[in-house]
Amino acid sequence: MFIDSHCHLDFPDFQADLNAVLAEAKASNVGLMLTIGTRLSKFQPVLAIASAHENVWCTAGVHPHEAGVEEALCTVERLVELSRHPKVVGFGETGLDFFYDHSPRDAQERLFRLHCEAARQTGLPVVVHTRDADDDTRRILVEEQIKGPFPGLIHCFSSGQKLADFAVEIGFHMSFSGILTFKKAEALQEVARQAPLERILIETDSPYLAPMPFRGKRNQPAYVPRVAAKLAALKGLGLAEVEQATTDNFFRLFAKVPRP
Repeated sequence: MFIDSHCHLDFPDFQADLNAVLAEAKASNVGLMLTIGTRLSKFQPVLAIASAHENVWCTAGVHPHEAGVEEALCTVERLVELSRHPKVVGFGETGLDFFYDHSPRDAQERLFRLHCEAARQTGLPVVVHTRDADDDTRRILVEEQIKGPFPGLIHCFSSGQKLADFAVEIGFHMSFSGILTFKKAEALQEVARQAPLERILIETDSPYLAPMPFRGKRNQPAYVPRVAAKLAALKGLGLAEVEQATTDNFFRLFAKVPRP
């Protein structure tokens, strides 16, 4: 089976037809989905979706866009408490977004570090978002890893070779999305071609970033095999090999999720 390691099933885009979206994912051999928390103030709908569906799991955390308005709610203790729920298998997404700067950069950094500490305390992975902030992302991860190791991944990887090499160096994974299928994504395709297969996950980041030929339309978990197919072509591998590897990688990283 394929696994969509990063989607947002609680978003309004899926409100009217979530069951149909999940059924289409199943028909496309997408056997498991990880729906990602972006605000602690709106975490309960995320958890409710994961709890209602056997093949959906979730993370708890605060997206960097929301750091400014969510900071008072986000503590290490709160994150760890939420992670005790059997359906919560990681933290985030967290990180830095200096492209939009929707939240103050110092608030983004503070919350990023809190998520890293929760990951360190629990052993659950942290899901990292980074955009136009590679140097600061590396700096924070180096400083946090010095305090003690923790697992994680850089999701929707769209950075360069330097950050990819760094992720591998510190034992992180990276996840590729539909961006990999875009015609002008040659630099990212080269990163994917060189990345160790054992460190790669696949995702949709739906409802955003639909792969070709659906670009510009609503994305959904059923499309994640198209990311796998592009990855297979870039690496000169069979689709079944990429399917097996990315699934194995998911269960190794998100070890709290029981393998069917």
